[in-house]
Amino acid sequence: MLRKITCHLFTVFLALLLAGCVTVKVDLFEEPKPLKEQVVSGFGSDKILLLDVSGLIVESQPRGLLGLAMGSATTPSRVKEELDKAVQDKRIKAVVLKINSPGGTVSASDIIHHELMNYKKETGVPVVACLMGLATSGGYYLAQAGDTIVAHPSGITGSIGVLAMKLNVKGLMEKVGVEGEMVKSGQWKDFWSPFRPASPEEKQMMQQVIDSYYRGFVEVVALGRKMEAKEVRRVADGRIYTAAQAKDLGLVDSLGYLDDAIKIAQKKAGLEDAKVVRYHRPGSYRPNIYSQFPDFSAALTPQFLYLWMPGEL
Repeated sequence: MLRKITCHLFTVFLALLLAGCVTVKVDLFEEPKPLKEQVVSGFGSDKILLLDVSGLIVESQPRGLLGLAMGSATTPSRVKEELDKAVQDKRIKAVVLKINSPGGTVSASDIIHHELMNYKKETGVPVVACLMGLATSGGYYLAQAGDTIVAHPSGITGSIGVLAMKLNVKGLMEKVGVEGEMVKSGQWKDFWSPFRPASPEEKQMMQQVIDSYYRGFVEVVALGRKMEAKEVRRVADGRIYTAAQAKDLGLVDSLGYLDDAIKIAQKKAGLEDAKVVRYHRPGSYRPNIYSQFPDFSAALTPQFLYLWMPGEL
């Protein structure tokens, strides 16, 4: 009897479900949530935002095995989200940009720098850049948004310049008996192909692109550091500098630790007391236009990098 009643109830439930009268919601994954504020230190109603730039600076967060190999990364999406949240909080009186990055792609570095400059223009909030153990190339590029740059005494910075690289897999393909075939609409449609060595003409064209990006890097540093472009070019040959060397060359304002950068930010904002906050969120969240950047394979497309990469291939 009980079995018949159970079967009858199941039949009714199934009929209602098919008719659209019953909705069953099953959450297989935790829904992404917006950023939450976390107090790091200090007290008071006014706040100093600690904005972290760690790992490679890239357009999109790497996933899968590539993500595991690369570790942490900073994307325009994440920085944009943090800045948008900070704009809405009138108690944010200063920002400390904590940078620990070897750099990354030209586009991601430029977008984040652009968003930081827009935030400063919109809010008038002072920004202090704190260079940690490694803040080179694109990492140093972002620091130009700071009104003051503080460098960790044992840190490395500099590497002002641009590079583009590719893997030439022609020899490997020949060893395994694989031959590539190409049909193209124009002479340069397969420009910088990884399946053959680059021609002298291709290298010359690529050099022109690199030179253009390099001039942009020099202009950003000249504006950020209030230096003449020729002064920047004198030190912008790609080499890295210790924090002390960078200070002597005018690339940073002072040597210090994160606590020192926070104190400078507090002083610039005219605050007696302030609590240091950061934004955090487990998982992923896509709140703005930078969230859907495509993640192209570095092996198949030219990658223009503000990146310090020691050694030769």
